[in-house]
Amino acid sequence: MLYWKQYESGVDPLFKSVTFYTDQLAAMRRFYGNILELEITERAEDRFTVRFGTTDVTFVAVQRPAYYHFAISIPGNQFSMLKYWIQDRVPLNWEDGVDEVYFRAFDADSMYFEDPAGNIVELIGRRKKDVYGDISRSSFLNISEVGLVTRDVSQAGQKLFDAGLPLRGTDLEPDDLNFIGSGDSYFVLVPQGRRWYFSKKAAEIHPLGAVLTNGTEFLLDDEGTISHSTCGE
Repeated sequence: MLYWKQYESGVDPLFKSVTFYTDQLAAMRRFYGNILELEITERAEDRFTVRFGTTDVTFVAVQRPAYYHFAISIPGNQFSMLKYWIQDRVPLNWEDGVDEVYFRAFDADSMYFEDPAGNIVELIGRRKKDVYGDISRSSFLNISEVGLVTRDVSQAGQKLFDAGLPLRGTDLEPDDLNFIGSGDSYFVLVPQGRRWYFSKKAAEIHPLGAVLTNGTEFLLDDEGTISHSTCGE
């Protein structure tokens, strides 16, 4: 039987670092460093790391194309300003004739775009999180969603529950989005083949890694199987 805890708010950001893979390393480094003007904290021949507020994201070079969904929290009061700022740099994605959406359940506004590797990137403005001043690197607060694609949602969900992560809601939905995490940060667990919102792309399984702020490390392999451990084990 699946086990979960109820969603709790007021928790610190979940993700300390995330690792994705790409066959477009040079273009991705230019995009995040030069186009979005974010801080590149590590540069190597086969990887680079970009800082999104409290979360470091590393892109590692591979031969096989890969794309993911992830969300970046931004201040709610800067949503409109950041929308204009982003549109000068990259086209926004559209869904049902609009290029932004309000999620009542999260009290947040979102916009979406794709980077050179085809990642579906969401900027989500939390209406109760304000930052005053001009648009800057500090407007990118943290990675707040990481998509996990699997063939078996129930089995993958149980792995996350076993690690102590709560489900937002009451039941896992095997054919839909499942938000598993705490505060405003989640793994978004989805079945292979489900279309990503604000995209024409179906969810594909690609390996990734994520280290949480409590030291737990999660790995997703090529088969969509999740494993976890405490960093240093």
